[in-house]
Amino acid sequence: MKIEFLGASGGEVTGSNYLVTLDDTNQILVDFGMFQGRPEIEKHNFEPLSFNPSTLQAVFLTHAHLDHCGRLPLLVFGGFKGKIYMTKPTASLVQIILEDAARIAEKDRDKSPLYTTDEVWKTIKMIEIVSYDHPILLKSLKAEFKDAGHILGSSSIKITDNESKKSIIFSGDLGNSPQSIVKPTDYFDNADAVVMESTYGDSSHPKENPAKIIQEEINEIENKPGTLLIPAFALERTQEILHIINHLKKDKKVHPDTKVFLDSPMGIDATTVYLDFKDFYNEELQSHIEIPFNFEGAIVTSESKDSKNILHEPDPKVIIAGSGMMSGGRILRHATTFLPRSSTRILFVGYQSEETIGRKILEGAKNVRIEKQSVTVRAHIREIKALSSHADQPKLITWLEHIATAKKVYLTHGELPQQHALQKKISKAGLEIFLPKMSEVFEI
Repeated sequence: MKIEFLGASGGEVTGSNYLVTLDDTNQILVDFGMFQGRPEIEKHNFEPLSFNPSTLQAVFLTHAHLDHCGRLPLLVFGGFKGKIYMTKPTASLVQIILEDAARIAEKDRDKSPLYTTDEVWKTIKMIEIVSYDHPILLKSLKAEFKDAGHILGSSSIKITDNESKKSIIFSGDLGNSPQSIVKPTDYFDNADAVVMESTYGDSSHPKENPAKIIQEEINEIENKPGTLLIPAFALERTQEILHIINHLKKDKKVHPDTKVFLDSPMGIDATTVYLDFKDFYNEELQSHIEIPFNFEGAIVTSESKDSKNILHEPDPKVIIAGSGMMSGGRILRHATTFLPRSSTRILFVGYQSEETIGRKILEGAKNVRIEKQSVTVRAHIREIKALSSHADQPKLITWLEHIATAKKVYLTHGELPQQHALQKKISKAGLEIFLPKMSEVFEI
């Protein structure tokens, strides 16, 4: 069994993609994500593939984030005729993510789209639904999915070669359990090798109370009228924020008439999907009688004209909009308008990649360029780290320690300082730890 690292490698956190060659020469793919961030990173999306999609036996997807699923339609061009295995919630979310990516690309006049909506639909038809803890038996392999606790439907996947009996586990993105919506991360107990994410491999999440911080930020704009901007990822983070505000309103910790705008078309669609999969909620969320993402003062703005009209709404108001790293989406329009105002507060609730607008603001930039315009930053800035949907260093190590038979670990999906720190912290005797570079091949 061999594995080639074709993304989220060499210190990068996007483009997750792993090519596994089994002893009988059959090949499978685990994840096929979009490269995001700096131009020199995004150019990888348009490079020729190093494998032949038409010869792949199958594709396995850990979850629906764009950096894990965003290039799946390229398999159509390459002649892939097999199945793409994923959980049912992941399938519903993947359709939203890929359709949105295709629409955005088709509107970009500066470059040709990576794929079109037609390729997305052909990709959707290839999806095969799987369940946690129900092994999939193919000619040359067995695949097992367990709940990664990251977002709705997210998985860690174990691949076992039926001939050699060698096995490898792909962590996908591991969750920061316990979380507001999804069930806790589940564990595998044996494998020969492990591919593990390392996004927060150098740190422990602080002992914060996200609900208290959100309450404080909303109270601030209520007491001194202003606008609270929350850049939020459409999947999981948006729903978590809505769920927290639901409780704050119900407990009268924020004013019931303070308007909260959900200004994210993808976030709106994703929230609808979340309502369809209550069996995947954790115990607390399943106990809700009412809709956990709705409350007095909640306003959904699907149409662009409604989004623009938010500007004219009186303060105080909260605007939840994508994208989470301020790399695109409607948050940029609001940032251009509100960041120069000292009455504005901006609350970051997720990871900010290097060189994104969100990272620059978080690091104290007084001016940022948004859509070719220089924007002054006078807003009050705050960050919640404990709301991350990624496991921190202690939780990564705990997850790994459950895999008692592992001999090799490959750290991916993390910047190099995080990977080096995690590599030093893992102390299990006899365990080989690798930091794969792009296109590097290893034998399991």
